[in-house]
Amino acid sequence: MKCKRVLSAVMAAALCVSLAACGSTASSSQAASTAESAASSAAAEPAASPETAAGGLRVAGLKGPTTMGLVNLMDSEDGADYSFTMYGAADEIVPLLVKGDLDAAAIPANLAATLYQKTEGAVEVACVNTLGVLYILENGESIQSVADLKGQTIVTTGKGTTPEYVLRYVLTRNGLDPDADVTIEYCSEATEALSQVQAGMANIVMLPQPFVTSALSQVEGLRVALDMNEEWEKVAGSQLVTGVLVVRKDAAEADPDAFAAFLDGYAASVEAANSDLEGTAALCEEYGIVAKAALAQKALPECNIVFETGEQMKTDLTNYFQVLYDADPASVGGALPGDDFYYGV
Repeated sequence: MKCKRVLSAVMAAALCVSLAACGSTASSSQAASTAESAASSAAAEPAASPETAAGGLRVAGLKGPTTMGLVNLMDSEDGADYSFTMYGAADEIVPLLVKGDLDAAAIPANLAATLYQKTEGAVEVACVNTLGVLYILENGESIQSVADLKGQTIVTTGKGTTPEYVLRYVLTRNGLDPDADVTIEYCSEATEALSQVQAGMANIVMLPQPFVTSALSQVEGLRVALDMNEEWEKVAGSQLVTGVLVVRKDAAEADPDAFAAFLDGYAASVEAANSDLEGTAALCEEYGIVAKAALAQKALPECNIVFETGEQMKTDLTNYFQVLYDADPASVGGALPGDDFYYGV
């Protein structure tokens, strides 16, 4: 019988709640304040010793694609060697990681960069686990390229966060002035933006998965007009990143072979998540990541779950961080991460 030592901080109630981390990012102020307060509180407490941590590597994940990519490892025999904990928000994870109560965590990429700065390089990024999940939807057929957005109104979320920076960057690199050529209306959350489309108040909306899947099933005539991951790659020459796995350097260095074995298991788990949709979806329901397996199975192919390491990881993150830094240095902790931020490179 497989040992399943998974602690769940929050139980999933619905797809859009349980998968909210699919498009989650930390705002500039959230990333900075969360990491700053965590680093300050941790300064007075000694970090836990990686060698004596019970249950092997202690790994935290957010509800959504991050944990969906891990779920096959969690359910495997090898998974019994690790302690997995799921959380509903990144700010629950950060203090534990900073203090050494966790060894590794799957978090938004820009928060990882901020943590690197606030902990003076005590963490490094081991892999990219989720690529871009933003899509522009249209109720109609007029938007076939970014250029077609000129003169249009785009409803979206994430003002002052990475969705805004991504949208403005793609528009600018396609010759459009985000402040003159288009009108961008920001909602407080994706459900609000979706409700405007449902009510016929908006025809063009930028949403993250899984809200895209939900919107397409609810609004007749709505279609995916632009995949922002593809549009980003056209102008940036690299892939758009959403989530990463960070690890405390002391934990990775305490037993390099053990950490490498964990990454091998993680890679196999991601491969299974992308090839065995039905089996992975069933595990997502079993572990409380989503309410129903059918919902998970529908969302899995659209969430861009990956396992990216080495030079490709560094290239994608370096380009991504540069765009965020140019938009707002605080979004990546005030400075770009050094080369020592990238594990194994």
